[in-house]
Amino acid sequence: MANRNPSGPDPLVHISPANDSTAEETSPFYELRGRVVWFSEEMRREHRRLQSSLWHYIRHSRFFVALTSPLIYGCVVPFILLDIFVTLYQAFSFPIYGIPKVVRSDYLVFDRGKLCYLNFLERLNCQYCAYANGLLAYVVEVAGRTEQHWCPIKHARRYPSPHSRYSHFLPYGNAAVYRERIEEVRQDFKDIRKKA
Repeated sequence: MANRNPSGPDPLVHISPANDSTAEETSPFYELRGRVVWFSEEMRREHRRLQSSLWHYIRHSRFFVALTSPLIYGCVVPFILLDIFVTLYQAFSFPIYGIPKVVRSDYLVFDRGKLCYLNFLERLNCQYCAYANGLLAYVVEVAGRTEQHWCPIKHARRYPSPHSRYSHFLPYGNAAVYRERIEEVRQDFKDIRKKA
């Protein structure tokens, strides 16, 4: 089990603070106190023992995996630009519209890069995936809140994985309900404001 001694070793992973993160969590592999991950010394030794060397990792990679890596990592430039533009957009526009801002750090979680059983490339890959997927989830939330303000109407057909605001939207094709409730729905962020 994880080391509970406050004077013990420093936590291996620090996760950005969140408003609702006060409870302690445990797992057979780690302990999560607040937003800080702790590993026991025994677990750290096991992680280091199971680490694959960088040379072994590269030598056993498939050729086409290596060939496509520039395509994957080439997306970092558009991701960074998207991150900048969406963050600036919500910083300036959301206060004008009365929309609560999305907390970017709630979506960008970089805890896997601290795992001792990952070699350098595995850590880099995990950090990149955490950034890409976290960024896209953040962008979806910003877009969902924007859509709730400008066009909170459900689609006629279902689609997979609707964003978190979709359940607040008005039914498709019901003009009377739309005209009656549009302003109410545009301001319906009570669930988000309670968390803040």
